[in-house]
Amino acid sequence: MRKILTLSRVAALCSLGVLAVACGSNDPNSSETSSNDELPTIVVTTNILGDIVTQTVGDLAEVEVIMPAGADPHDFAPSARQAESMENADLLVTNGAGFEEGMLVVLEQVESSGTPVFSFADQIELIEFSGEEHSDEEHSDEEEKPSGTDDADHSDDAEHSDDADHSDDAEHSGDDPHIWTDPSRMITAVEAFGAEFASLDGIDAADVEAQVQSYVDELTALDAGMEETLSTVPDDQRVLVTNHEVFGYFADRFDFEVVGAVIPSSTTSAEPSSAEVAALVALIEQEQIPAVFADTSSPTRLADAIASSASGEVQVVVLYSESLGEAGSGADTYIAMMATNATLIADALAPA
Repeated sequence: MRKILTLSRVAALCSLGVLAVACGSNDPNSSETSSNDELPTIVVTTNILGDIVTQTVGDLAEVEVIMPAGADPHDFAPSARQAESMENADLLVTNGAGFEEGMLVVLEQVESSGTPVFSFADQIELIEFSGEEHSDEEHSDEEEKPSGTDDADHSDDAEHSDDADHSDDAEHSGDDPHIWTDPSRMITAVEAFGAEFASLDGIDAADVEAQVQSYVDELTALDAGMEETLSTVPDDQRVLVTNHEVFGYFADRFDFEVVGAVIPSSTTSAEPSSAEVAALVALIEQEQIPAVFADTSSPTRLADAIASSASGEVQVVVLYSESLGEAGSGADTYIAMMATNATLIADALAPA
């Protein structure tokens, strides 16, 4: 039976100070609560997982997605109406591994209320950030900057303050939450989600099995298609510089190496120092890397500055790495997004 959010619970959530809008206000980004009480309601935190869940359950459930297309999942905070939907859900689906930074307190409150929670990250073996490649011990502020970088261009930029402390283990180590960049791992997680979904009251397990298998077949075809697309990139050119440390699972699956990041952290809320920026420019020049891969859900200003500071031609290529695109973008579903990213990466690193 679906739980009813009490007035005291709403007040408690509002008092946390983490909700995006005032309690009781309308949120244009939130989906309408399903009026069909005969179907279970699944609420999903991110739009990437929202599409995956929607494709997996088909018409067997009502799905509400919290984050709209283009949102930065690291700092998005839910509205009061969305928090209520999360608590009233028959099943709340999260990415997990600390990914939904802006709603962690709300997620904790919702789970403590008794709402069943399914975490995709709990279903697979996670990659751990090493924290070694981008530490300040390797790139001190006294390091000589390569030509082309200018303190005036970077010292006042809030995205990479000299005062930022990057020795913190939370920024450079721990589990990598960006699991969806490897479709083969998502197959494992989808199968586990199907089993969880089938356990809900009133759900026909045979219907779920058929629906899950259909989507798994699509994911299997996606994985093979991406491998073929990326096969045009020679082994010695399979290096990536990304917006932040988001492509670890992609690199592990498709034999790439992530050699640097504009924001050397697993989160977009971190700030690189000017020494780290200078070290990245030097790395791009040394390795003759032709592209910096930015992200649609984050500003590209710093990536543009780094690309223009490096000698040689370095382009900035914007990927859909943490959010789906709008309708018509070629990345409005998980499968389309991943196929588009593979094509963009292959074209940038191995131009015809």
